[in-house]
Amino acid sequence: MRMAVLGLGEAGTLYATEMVERGWNVTGYDPADNATPSGLQRTETPEAAVRDAEVVLSLVGGTFARQAAESVAGHLDPDAVYVDMNAAAPAVMSAIAEVVGARRFADVSVIGPVPNHGARTSVIISGAASASAAAVFTSLGAPVDDIGGAAGEASARKLLRSTFMKGLAALIVESCDAGRAAGAEEWVRAQIAAELSGGETTLDRLYHGTRKHAARRAEEAGASAALLGSLGVRPIMTRATAELHTSCADAALVPQGDLLARFGGLAVANIGDARDRMGMLDGGIRPLWKGARLAGRARTVWVRSGDNMAIHQAIQASQPGDVIVVNGHGDITRALIGELIAERAMARGVVGMIIDGAARDVNELERIGFGVWARGVSPAGPYKNGPGQVDVPVAVGGVVVQPGDVVVADDDGVIVIPAARAAASLLGGRAVEADEARRRAAIASGTA
Repeated sequence: MRMAVLGLGEAGTLYATEMVERGWNVTGYDPADNATPSGLQRTETPEAAVRDAEVVLSLVGGTFARQAAESVAGHLDPDAVYVDMNAAAPAVMSAIAEVVGARRFADVSVIGPVPNHGARTSVIISGAASASAAAVFTSLGAPVDDIGGAAGEASARKLLRSTFMKGLAALIVESCDAGRAAGAEEWVRAQIAAELSGGETTLDRLYHGTRKHAARRAEEAGASAALLGSLGVRPIMTRATAELHTSCADAALVPQGDLLARFGGLAVANIGDARDRMGMLDGGIRPLWKGARLAGRARTVWVRSGDNMAIHQAIQASQPGDVIVVNGHGDITRALIGELIAERAMARGVVGMIIDGAARDVNELERIGFGVWARGVSPAGPYKNGPGQVDVPVAVGGVVVQPGDVVVADDDGVIVIPAARAAASLLGGRAVEADEARRRAAIASGTA
């Protein structure tokens, strides 16, 4: 049998290796500089890989699935079967079927860990060419559930399963990390393992697999959330699962111990450019003294106009490195904070405040070096009666801020970065900074 594999990552390599061992003629393509499986003929282009292939397997990841199909659609053998094994939304599979031709398309969803079972991992198959694809995977020794139907139906089944499996893995990661932070990791692990079939082995597979494949699984969890939404089911847990996977992928980019410090000196404008100009508070929220800068984690507060009781509560709950972010409803008739509350906040390690409202004691705030960005200044003091809330999502300066988001502020203003994308935004901002430095040098040299 003549096979082609697009994508020679972990899964693609395992499938290619087992097909070679069965004596099949296997070609493959991957633009990444990774190892070539023994016995596979690697090509320079995807078009060359699929030439004369009877079956093409796409294992490039959901983000690039359609792009891969478009690159080879015009080069497939008339009778070739195109098997897409990427985790993606049903609509993506339907679109790919149109690209390569519905009659030749099979939507194949892998159900289980490929590193454990290789080509014998269970699959669900749908699409017009499901029977042909089922024959291939049966010959590889995989349990096959050929459900027929349209392209995308197998992917929908996988995403439904992912709402549980990826959610379970995300909960294990969070629980183990919490146990480690509390000095009780082994106890927490034992509690979880006792409830799992497979005990410690299953726990380790889910924990380390989530860390290793976080980026790809974040996409899958996001697609699962979209599917649930289309079914009229609120994807509360599934959205959280996607966020945790995104956070794990982001955390691998930059050492987390010095993440906030590495934002030091990086202009808010550069971060904003890297984030497609999203997340910056409106220009009405300004620094109260020139030269103030901060980078920290949001401790959010929602107060009634002119009342700061909840700000006092937030300061008592604050940790070093926190930024108090206050939804004061834009009311500038009464100052929500002044020097004394700033002194108490500094004593708790709070690095500054962002207030959609007013503050006072500007000269004293500058003297003690406490950065405050606010919509206005008023000498009138606040009420202290409540109500108010701490550590809830708040709207400040036209931006929704979640507890724990990264906040960076300078003379230009304030940007809020979702916690799950902090490291990627840091690297993006530094890339913008470096590009601007090159452009300035070109202007100065007259070569621009």
